[in-house]
Amino acid sequence: MTNPVPPPTTGRLAATATTAFAPAVWGTTYVVTTELLPAGHPLFAGLIRALPAGLAALAIGRALPHGRWWLKAAVLGVLNIGVFLPLLFVAAERLPGGVAATLGAVQPLAVAVLAVTVLHQPPSTWSFAWGIVGVAGVGLLVIGPDADVDVVGLLAGLGGAGAMAVGVTLTKRWGRPEGVGPTAYAGWQLTAGGLFLLPVTLLVEGAPPAVDASSALGYLWLGLPGGLLAYVLWFRGIATLPVTSVAVLTLLSPVVAALLGAVLLDESLTPIQSAGFVCCLAAIVAGHDRSKTFIASTSAGSAR
Repeated sequence: MTNPVPPPTTGRLAATATTAFAPAVWGTTYVVTTELLPAGHPLFAGLIRALPAGLAALAIGRALPHGRWWLKAAVLGVLNIGVFLPLLFVAAERLPGGVAATLGAVQPLAVAVLAVTVLHQPPSTWSFAWGIVGVAGVGLLVIGPDADVDVVGLLAGLGGAGAMAVGVTLTKRWGRPEGVGPTAYAGWQLTAGGLFLLPVTLLVEGAPPAVDASSALGYLWLGLPGGLLAYVLWFRGIATLPVTSVAVLTLLSPVVAALLGAVLLDESLTPIQSAGFVCCLAAIVAGHDRSKTFIASTSAGSAR
């Protein structure tokens, strides 16, 4: 397992910015799903997002798992891709985009707990507190009195967030094998998740839906920027940043979802929603600053 040297401040800022691209582009999933994709095919949407991108990443990365990494890649692929993506699309279909995205905001809190129990990191009151602020902020931003709550969509959103929280934590614990880059590593997980989804999709949904120009554009967007590029940057960020800092970045997804709803679907932001937006940004910045302090203290300790 590789143990990256903590990056300097400028490098960490760049790593944070590139990692943030992933949850930001994932925030477009909700408007793309409702406006471009055929309804009733969440498994197919997850499959199309994962498998072609995974095969492309394998071709670019030119590295296959070896030894125990076949099993580890399969476990991570199922959690981060095979379970998370279809549940994401189920929630996106059955709930308003902002509400669906809000459910994913429980992930920073889940990761903060798992960091203690799985990664054996000391409990961080800071991470827990700002995780709660982030959840509250997203709630103010996207949940209003007219929000429709579908039980299946609610369970799907929470289940997806839980699966990815476990997957992110295990990704951090296991790291990457020596000499394997983030593109190949993302390819392992995307392909494993896609292969998991392939038989499930055929059994549950049957034949693929008809694809017109708009749905083709939607699938292309989800598969390239939202699949291949986003996951390469995401797994690279997990390897170089503290896991709680990465988890806090997921709050960008509901923020982007709400902003797109306001811009594209004429959903205006109220003063309360604007306050929620500020809370989300504050949680992201606070998590970022705390991780900088953590890295600096770790580096100083190592030097001594």
